Amino acid sequence: MLTLPPLALYIHLPWCERKCPYCDFNSYQRTAQPPFAAYAARLLDDLGQDRGFAAGREAGSIFIGGGTPSLFPAEVVDLLLAGVRERLALAPDAEVTLEANPGSAEAARFRGYRAAGVNRLSIGVQSFADSCLRALGRVHDAREAHAAIAAARDAGFASFNIDLMHGLPQQSPAMALADLEQAIAHEAPHLSWYQLTVEPNTAFHSAPPLLPAEDELAEIQDRGEELLARHGYEQYEVSAWARPGHQCRHNINYWHFGDYIGIGAGAHGKLTLPAQCSVMRTRKTRVPKDYLAGAATSIRTDTAVAPDELALEFLMNALRLRKGTSVARFEARTGLAAATIGTQLGALRARGLMESDPARLCTTALGFRYLNAVLAEFA
Repeated sequence: MLTLPPLALYIHLPWCERKCPYCDFNSYQRTAQPPFAAYAARLLDDLGQDRGFAAGREAGSIFIGGGTPSLFPAEVVDLLLAGVRERLALAPDAEVTLEANPGSAEAARFRGYRAAGVNRLSIGVQSFADSCLRALGRVHDAREAHAAIAAARDAGFASFNIDLMHGLPQQSPAMALADLEQAIAHEAPHLSWYQLTVEPNTAFHSAPPLLPAEDELAEIQDRGEELLARHGYEQYEVSAWARPGHQCRHNINYWHFGDYIGIGAGAHGKLTLPAQCSVMRTRKTRVPKDYLAGAATSIRTDTAVAPDELALEFLMNALRLRKGTSVARFEARTGLAAATIGTQLGALRARGLMESDPARLCTTALGFRYLNAVLAEFA
């Protein structure tokens, strides 16, 4: 039987200063001043339409992603979050994250975001090497990256993430490890560290850059993991490392197959409907001008997750966690009996890719490294 899981809210702010050549998110390079206030008002209309899906639950987290949310003036973020609180109950200790670019103009707004109720920043550094930043098409340099991290601390952010990529054009293993060392030197509570992948419908896909060889990528991964562990960071998810007490609660809710309302141009949501014994995906109109112009009743598309797809949907999320999840959570969040996946689990355990604990769904270290092969068993 399906039960209601915890709830979160995702807010999408779609504009950015420049579209990066590796980016496949629903983002749009601004050509003029975006309609910040009108868009915030539209977001609140959107939330008003969807707030019934909360079904009496408090939201445990808010994540404001993009695009580049730090393009938005602090006073608009303040009005937006005040409007959210009027429409949706928030947990007293709700985690409120905003993605920010390290540019000096954005960093100047950090104090205003903190006063508005944002209590966690995710700073898109990507690299501390100017040559790599140029190759990635970033609009900031290494000096601004360091300054933004200092500005986050000065603004009172005890919790923040530094977002780093590796396997970059022109990047040697030594350069990748130097990036990590500089992030560690800043005593970052949380690090997102992941390999650059070339995605379809990006500039890099049309004109692929020269990336490090496979043996270099393996060296970066192995030595980077050792470095992070040595400095007290625990890998709790495929691309996330944290000091104790600083795991990203919003992302953990995703990986645990929790519910989230998604508002904004192109935002996705996932909602559990126990009365219908179904899980529903929602998707909002992608193009900002269409989102701004659309009636509240016409911007959302709902799709039920097919029962025979629920196990894979759950496991694609939960097995990203280093410690996996419980069988009880699988049954509560999918409405499926554990026996549904018994054959696949038996085969994977026999191959040494899943732990043998009958109460848990967790990969071995080998299975975590080859997660795609594990998930293929459930497709």
